[in-house]
Amino acid sequence: MVANQRWILAGLVLVIGISAFVWRAVSPPVPVRIKGPKQIVFIAGGDSHGKGEHEHKGGTTLLAEKFKTAYPESETLVIQGWPDDLTPLKEANTIVVFCDGGGDHLLAPHLAKLDQILAKGTGLVMLHFALEIPKGEGGQYFQKWIGGYFETDWSVNPIFTASFDSIPKHPVTNGVKPFAVKDEWYYHMRFVNRMNGITPILQTLPPESTLQLKDGTHSNNKFVRKAVLENKEPQIMAWAYDRPAIGRGFGFTGAHMHTNWQDDNFRKLVLNAIAWTAQMNVPDEGIVSAKPSNEELEKLSKQI
Repeated sequence: MVANQRWILAGLVLVIGISAFVWRAVSPPVPVRIKGPKQIVFIAGGDSHGKGEHEHKGGTTLLAEKFKTAYPESETLVIQGWPDDLTPLKEANTIVVFCDGGGDHLLAPHLAKLDQILAKGTGLVMLHFALEIPKGEGGQYFQKWIGGYFETDWSVNPIFTASFDSIPKHPVTNGVKPFAVKDEWYYHMRFVNRMNGITPILQTLPPESTLQLKDGTHSNNKFVRKAVLENKEPQIMAWAYDRPAIGRGFGFTGAHMHTNWQDDNFRKLVLNAIAWTAQMNVPDEGIVSAKPSNEELEKLSKQI
């Protein structure tokens, strides 16, 4: 009887051991999140446009300061360009990128490394020109991270006053009311197939006047004309993205003009998105922040 019990016990141990091995072999790794205060890292690109436009350092500094005021326990860091030391990115809960895009995108040489960092579930917010990356490998990474990107000869970048008369219910829109802002609003973005994981946040039907220019890489093309002029399809200018595996992304096509940070709803939406992608609770009223004065914006502008 004792011998039989020993054989049964040995068998159970063997089965449990094999089961544990199989479970470990087939189960995906559990993401390890940094404990303690939420860490938000802003990556600012260099200067390219005139004063008051593409204010990458000033815009990210403003957002970092407003976010820190709303969440005093958080840690915010603004970095100019891609860092030599990747520790801040590896420890970040979300990364905000505001820079020039296209073929010289500052992320282009570091796509694989950033992909490894984001695989842990780190959030990503991309603002304005940072959304443009050449199609192919770069575009595929952007779709994986935030659900879409600006693709030349498909997307366009006109300057016009976009009126967002209907705001959907989502954590990033908490406290955000309908608003209208003149900006360089990109639209007809290249999204993931079937819009899986995409939640449109800001969308409207652009006026026909935005498609009066000749065809060009950024100005006009037959695909956008069919969508807007023929099919009357509302265009998405900001969106939230839930990745299939883990992590969140947010794309915001505005922010060409520095003064637009004075619009309370414009600013609140982006601040909310930063918190949401960092897996933080967004207040029901949204992140309330003081409107930056003209003097404050001046100090955060290029000194030329």
